[in-house]
Amino acid sequence: MAQPKLHSALAKTERVALSLERDIRSGKLGYGDQLESEVALVRRFEVSRSTVRKGLEVLADKGLIKTRVGIGSFVTFNGKTIDDARGWTRALSTQEESVDVRLLRLARVTDPELAAILGLVEAEFIAIDRVRAIGRSGRVISIERSRVPLRPSLEGILAEGLLNGSLSATLSAAGLKAESGEEWAEVECLSPADAGLAGAKIGTPFMRTRRLVRAAGGDVIEYVVSLLDPRHFALHLAF
Repeated sequence: MAQPKLHSALAKTERVALSLERDIRSGKLGYGDQLESEVALVRRFEVSRSTVRKGLEVLADKGLIKTRVGIGSFVTFNGKTIDDARGWTRALSTQEESVDVRLLRLARVTDPELAAILGLVEAEFIAIDRVRAIGRSGRVISIERSRVPLRPSLEGILAEGLLNGSLSATLSAAGLKAESGEEWAEVECLSPADAGLAGAKIGTPFMRTRRLVRAAGGDVIEYVVSLLDPRHFALHLAF
């Protein structure tokens, strides 16, 4: 007696999903790599387009890929949520991919416009600009520009650098504990300068976030503007 068509379709879906999952977990498809197009996958597995899409849905449910409508599917490598409470370097290092941080600038700057936006009397800041890249591929995943109000407990940073290369650790050692904050997100197309840093085409869309962190008394600890590669980061809202 012939097997029901539903069983046959399920078997094909599982074959597509399992084969692609092996490619991801073995490293053949790396973190952030784009999968073949649906048309190419149809030819590769000799199945219908709807079967390919169901297979991709299985991978998405497992947190292995994200599908961008009109763009394609990208590996998110287990889709783990990044908890940056202890600093991004440590948080990202738990994602089974090494992340390298390159310091672009550590300097004292004067920015009256930002001081006015943040409601600060003093306009002196410590500027910390960094890029982060996936160690194996060297692909830049974020460009971050932090501005920390200058205070006596932090003046040594300019001469000594960040504690263990971490801004979070440096702020904590100075007695600055984050108590509350706000964050905004939008899409921004890379400028020529940022595209050069990211190794991407001018105008490539990145996710732009602005994060304001305050201490228990409301004092501003840090204001950071980040440009994040959407192939590696997604915004998660809980309500």
